[in-house]
Amino acid sequence: MTSFSSSRDFALQLDSEDKLASFRNQFLIHDPNLIYFDGNSLGMMPKAAQDASRQIVDEQWGVDLIRGWNKGWWEAPSRVGDKIGQLIGAASGQTLVSDTVSVNLFKLVTAALTYQPNKTRTITDTFNFPSDLYILQGINAVLSPSPSGRGARGEGNYEIIRIGASDNDITPDLAALETAINENTALVTLSHVVFKSGYMYDMQRITDLAHKKGALVLWDLSHSVGSVPVHLDDCNADLAIGCTYKYLNGGPGAPAFLYVNKKIQEKLSSPIWGWWGQKNPFDFDLDYTPAPGAQRFLAGTQPMISLLTMEAALEPTLHAGMDALREKSMMMTDYASFLTENWLVPFGFSLGSPVDSAMRGSHISIRHAEGYRINRALIEEMNVIPDFRAPDNLRLGFAPLYISFAEIWEGFNRIRRVMEEKRYEKYPMQKLAVT
Repeated sequence: MTSFSSSRDFALQLDSEDKLASFRNQFLIHDPNLIYFDGNSLGMMPKAAQDASRQIVDEQWGVDLIRGWNKGWWEAPSRVGDKIGQLIGAASGQTLVSDTVSVNLFKLVTAALTYQPNKTRTITDTFNFPSDLYILQGINAVLSPSPSGRGARGEGNYEIIRIGASDNDITPDLAALETAINENTALVTLSHVVFKSGYMYDMQRITDLAHKKGALVLWDLSHSVGSVPVHLDDCNADLAIGCTYKYLNGGPGAPAFLYVNKKIQEKLSSPIWGWWGQKNPFDFDLDYTPAPGAQRFLAGTQPMISLLTMEAALEPTLHAGMDALREKSMMMTDYASFLTENWLVPFGFSLGSPVDSAMRGSHISIRHAEGYRINRALIEEMNVIPDFRAPDNLRLGFAPLYISFAEIWEGFNRIRRVMEEKRYEKYPMQKLAVT
């Protein structure tokens, strides 16, 4: 394990040894004084994406017009999906770019539950992103019967089991999770890297455990893809979803992706019978026939400008490779944890993430009772951008492609100054709309 120092010279030494340092030049950095610790929410813009977006608008849309559909647009969801598949350990033909994370979650969860009509239990946890939980609750309301006993299912109730924490809201209670998965479990759905603490599940272990009970497993990779190596095929995962605007730098609102293991593609049916999921869409049949394979999980027309821009944004990540990104990421979160312990704990901070870097993604949380006001002071006075997650988490994301160790040092130095000078005290407790 690296022995860290709190000197700035040490951070500069780490940068001089960084094999990925040159990738920073592939991103638009307008303000070199900005410390951007929020790539886990919205990644920086790659120059390749900026160049591609101009070409897409000016030439593909501007000149080709509708001819673009026969020049690569129609195949884009599967083509770009296969590129993402390279980052998540998925062979071709299993990953598609489409819709949003929430819509894709709805499609895959509903497909998984209706595939196993005699099982009523879905297992998740309190660490899952809240919108994932909302989707599960909505599906439960649709598939469960009404008070009169009539409903889409006709009998019985779907049940959502949420597993809690084992230690101060950082680590899931794995023993409770293992106990909860039984023969009545249709689906286990979890965030591979959880959004607050950065805790990372052992995908192989949980998938094997669920399969032994006959359950399917769905992983949300939104905080994993592009930050940690993922091996969906090797783990025999069933289903996955994820976004592309965090560590993949696809841009705000960039389309999401879904994964369906080839072993079960023909067994599942999408609940949204859209024309892009139709077997022969340009036959314009009035009755729906699902397309073969994962293609049936497409729905409506894709947001082509955003999708193609995101495709270009993938290039730095694909070139760097996930192993190199993970190596640097672990070093960065270890270094940030060291600075938290040595500089910030005396001001009342605590580490809100696993101590072992092998058990977390590429972000950490540092916790403080005044976390929200500290976050405001950092953004508005110190040119540091983290984000805040209730109740007390300052979340710091370290994107290995464009964050340097010197920036981490400087960012923590500015946090220390906010505490020393009590700058946060001038800000109200009332929160802004976006935190």
